Amino acid sequence: MATLYIVATPIGNLKDITLRALEVLKEVDVIACEDTRHTLKLLNHYEIKKHLISLNAINEREAFDKVTSVLQKGENVAYVSDAGTPCISDPGSVLVSEVRKAGFDVVPVPGVSAFVTLLSVAGIFGKSFHFEGFLSPKQGKRKRKLQELIELGEPFLVYESPYRMVRLLSDIVEVDENCRLVIGKELTKLHERIMEGSVRELLEVFGKLGAVKGEFVILILPKT
Repeated sequence: MATLYIVATPIGNLKDITLRALEVLKEVDVIACEDTRHTLKLLNHYEIKKHLISLNAINEREAFDKVTSVLQKGENVAYVSDAGTPCISDPGSVLVSEVRKAGFDVVPVPGVSAFVTLLSVAGIFGKSFHFEGFLSPKQGKRKRKLQELIELGEPFLVYESPYRMVRLLSDIVEVDENCRLVIGKELTKLHERIMEGSVRELLEVFGKLGAVKGEFVILILPKT
């Protein structure tokens, strides 16, 4: 039976791709991807040439028809997002659900994930944590969600763009100034940096940086 493979790709350093992921990408008939230009950089690096189908958050349902038409021919498809594990704050969930409903196999090819990467070097104790992903860009909704998460009393992780880092840290201070944070910037990339401290200390650091660049994963630890 034709199979859809959900393939994790590097979040920065191209060497972080698994041997199995490379094998699958070389053997499938078609690769569906979040951004064809981004995926081509990875494929070209490993000298892999495949027909690509664009499948992103905007066209996911429409692109599903293209993927199923390939599967119905008995051909295999791999889906990759721009970075990390698909369906984790990335498109792909609709595709997985609909392909399985259509009767085809869906097989995970695991690999790196940004929030797990930060957790591995955060040094936190205990087994429980909450992953939230991207918060709302609207301040009111963002602060309400932060309040809910902090009241849980467990560590939680969010993603944030460089353009809203200072605003996010300011919101956390207003909700609970006793939080401690571990922040991962550009994980696995050339300018990787991991910062730890109180939310006030880190707000001061970011306030002095001016224009902030890079992708961020933030682990927030309520005082409790």
